[in-house]
Amino acid sequence: MRVVVQRCKEAKVTVGGAITGEIEEGLMLLVGVTHGDTEKDAKYLADKIAGLRIFEDDAGKMNFSVTDTGGAILSVSQFTLYGDCRKGRRPNFMAAAAPAEAERLYDYLNQELRAGGLQVETGVFGAMMDVSFTNWGPVTLILDSQT
Repeated sequence: MRVVVQRCKEAKVTVGGAITGEIEEGLMLLVGVTHGDTEKDAKYLADKIAGLRIFEDDAGKMNFSVTDTGGAILSVSQFTLYGDCRKGRRPNFMAAAAPAEAERLYDYLNQELRAGGLQVETGVFGAMMDVSFTNWGPVTLILDSQT
């Protein structure tokens, strides 16, 4: 699994003009699933995301996690994270997991984050979505469950 984590001041996702998820301060997640990913990968990333110290303390040091600050998460599925652009001009998405398996693991990741006490808002899996947010910092990290 691959997750792009972005610290944000606000974020929202709309589908067909209707807001499906919206948060204030917290984390914006773009989540991709590849072949061979399991619940173990999702659990690992949920734990990593919940404890990732990327929020500043009073001294300006990144010492707090989204859990510590009481922030929320907006999680959006994004199969294009596994797009391969090495050949030609059109990305190849063969490394992205099949939709049914990707949705199952995406849902599991969100469930694990919620089980840790976090507020998690989402988009709609497989839908055409409009995502907007204000990246705070900017702080953007890429997490991968398989190294």
